[in-house]
Amino acid sequence: MSNFAAQLSFKLASMAKGGAHTFFSPPTWPPPADWVVSLDDQGNPLSLWNDENWDFSPWAGKSFKIFFLKTHGSRNIGKLDPRNELVLRLATTYLIWGPRGTRSWDSLRNVFNIFRRLVVFCDQKEILAAELFRFPALIEDLNKLYKTEQERKTLLLTLHRMLRAADELGFTILDEFSLSLLAKSFKEIASHDTVQTAYIPPRIWNHQLVRLRECLDDFIERSQAYEECYNFCLDAYAHNFGDLKSVFASTNNTNTGLLPFSNKHVKESKNGMVYHGSFEDVAKKFEIYEVLEKWVAPSNGVLTIKSLSTYAKLVQFAAICYICNFTLQRKEEVADLRLDCLLWDEDPILGKVAIIRGETTKTDPDSDARWPASPSVDTAVQAAKILNRIRMRCVLELRSQSLVNFNIDTTTILQYSVEPWSGRRDAEQYGRVTTLTYANMLKIFPKLLDDDVIRIRDEDITIAKMFTPNIQKNANFAVGERWPFAFHQLRRTSGINMFASGLLSASSIQVVMKHLTMLQTMYYGRNFSHARFNEEVEEITSAARFEVLAKNIETLMDERYVSPLGSLRKDEIIVNIIGEKDFKRLVRAGKNGEITFRETRLGGCAKPGFCDYGGYESVANCSGYEGKKPCADAIFDVNKRATIETQLKSIESLLDENSDDGPRRRVLVSEAQGMRRYLDAIRKRDC
Repeated sequence: MSNFAAQLSFKLASMAKGGAHTFFSPPTWPPPADWVVSLDDQGNPLSLWNDENWDFSPWAGKSFKIFFLKTHGSRNIGKLDPRNELVLRLATTYLIWGPRGTRSWDSLRNVFNIFRRLVVFCDQKEILAAELFRFPALIEDLNKLYKTEQERKTLLLTLHRMLRAADELGFTILDEFSLSLLAKSFKEIASHDTVQTAYIPPRIWNHQLVRLRECLDDFIERSQAYEECYNFCLDAYAHNFGDLKSVFASTNNTNTGLLPFSNKHVKESKNGMVYHGSFEDVAKKFEIYEVLEKWVAPSNGVLTIKSLSTYAKLVQFAAICYICNFTLQRKEEVADLRLDCLLWDEDPILGKVAIIRGETTKTDPDSDARWPASPSVDTAVQAAKILNRIRMRCVLELRSQSLVNFNIDTTTILQYSVEPWSGRRDAEQYGRVTTLTYANMLKIFPKLLDDDVIRIRDEDITIAKMFTPNIQKNANFAVGERWPFAFHQLRRTSGINMFASGLLSASSIQVVMKHLTMLQTMYYGRNFSHARFNEEVEEITSAARFEVLAKNIETLMDERYVSPLGSLRKDEIIVNIIGEKDFKRLVRAGKNGEITFRETRLGGCAKPGFCDYGGYESVANCSGYEGKKPCADAIFDVNKRATIETQLKSIESLLDENSDDGPRRRVLVSEAQGMRRYLDAIRKRDC
């Protein structure tokens, strides 16, 4: 059995039912013509791999056949070219038995029909499906085959998965560049009549991310003081009411004669009652006044006992919103996350990998409720755990009769306020909270983001239009207005940011997204294809990847890009990549479709196919060093100048500290020479 065949297994029926049968996994790749792919009710062979159709009816519990024929509507109208039929058969085998094989019959029927439509299209155009990438002009015609956004998403995701497995499958339908053309074409269709989900400009996106993290860090830093103040206040209520149970049982705990805190004046303690003056004095005593004032002080500037619960609500919101920035989850999905949602996967290459586990909002088993994430989400989860532990004293008191075996780790991050001063008394309310929109939460917590920073500027619109061309159809996205945040914007923005750091030239974006980019790419790539993660996020990142690739190629005409071998060489690269005509649509994209443009630390690489050096770990081979000339396929990005100057200073410091003439010093010398060559080329361009 080949190594690839050993990775394949049947996932549509229970292993107990068919795990021992030969159909459970193909013996070789490609499978032999007489390989049994389905069984009848008695366990006898029903369909062979080379049959005209595969019949899975006994397993699906309904009539379920897939046909390897041409179709018109619901009718089979003839045979495919044998070579195209083979591609369809191999692809279908991969869709069923592959590492990301479908787990529901309805999903299989949908994906198969969408992909077969493409193969039939190629057959009718008298081309091989495995050579579609050679015909960029035909790629736009695929728009006519797929009328709905979901069909287009499914096709892109399916083709992207096949591209990642191209070496094993033995064919390529669309290469990376062709997929970028298709994604761009699909995006243009979607943008004709409706405003796409807005891309948040880097300056504004980064501000909200920094502030969310700052809010979480502040809470964790002051959590012990917050807890001490919280318990002091509970004890004060319990003392005046008799005990904590009486506080929650009382229907009159708003009686000012019992309330231990007053902002008006300090009452004299009498009749056993103890009054502690204003809550602000208490907050200052426990050294949490400044943090409460910073984040939740009301418009009148007066903090009250309710500020404790308001601050807790803010921390919860900051936690789920921060996680959402890194997992690309839906609002409903992140709202259901439990305190034990963070898992750690020990990976031999990446080390500890953060995985967010949630409650799936779908019935489709193909879309698992797991999302790879940045390790920084640990801060959000830890803040939520601390907060829930602090508040558990109230919860346990409320549910003392019904939660004997209550487990704090099974509660969700979002919870209702249950403190006696919050005005909420119903213990049954302590459960899933209805998540407000991002915009509404900002109205409740106006101090979370800086109003001046999130107001839209001209340059913000310019960047946003790169990925949302018709954004100004919506009057809310106008210069001078506050950016109208929404959770679904975070999904698209983070997906694009994983691949667009070169376009955005924002060092903060690059630092934030670097780990997540590698993680998402690896975990959704073939090296980690055994791990099943949320399919919608894979759709988003796949679409974003190719949308960014097309945009990267478009920017090559800008003056910001120079070739180390001069302007004539840059012109040659542009012609080789995008051709001389129809630049904006990128439909005459090079010879045989073998076109790529990859970002590197110095700018980009236009070399077709694989590069031994990559341009990330080392820049010396891109720019040249000692007697070695620059790479002919290298493109330098002027906007990376400041970053390279900083890196060069760092390397020069290391060279000053390292006088040994060993391998490490030789590498550093080569890197320094390469960076100086880059800077020389940029300076010549400016002359």
